[in-house]
Amino acid sequence: MPKPNYAFEKRQRELEKKRKKEEKAQRKQTRTGSDAPADQAGAPAGGESGAAGPANPPAPTPGP
Repeated sequence: MPKPNYAFEKRQRELEKKRKKEEKAQRKQTRTGSDAPADQAGAPAGGESGAAGPANPPAPTPGP
């Protein structure tokens, strides 16, 4: 009878936990919408909309 490979089994459990954690984070992000702090999807969209908003026009107005 072959000896059990405990390291392989442990790695498989760790991968399964990681996969479930990522799925949970993705579900949470889709549930909360754009309010969720996302590493890739949410940050660029929020930064672009904030830069194009009313933050840029008031700066030139006080000068003249």
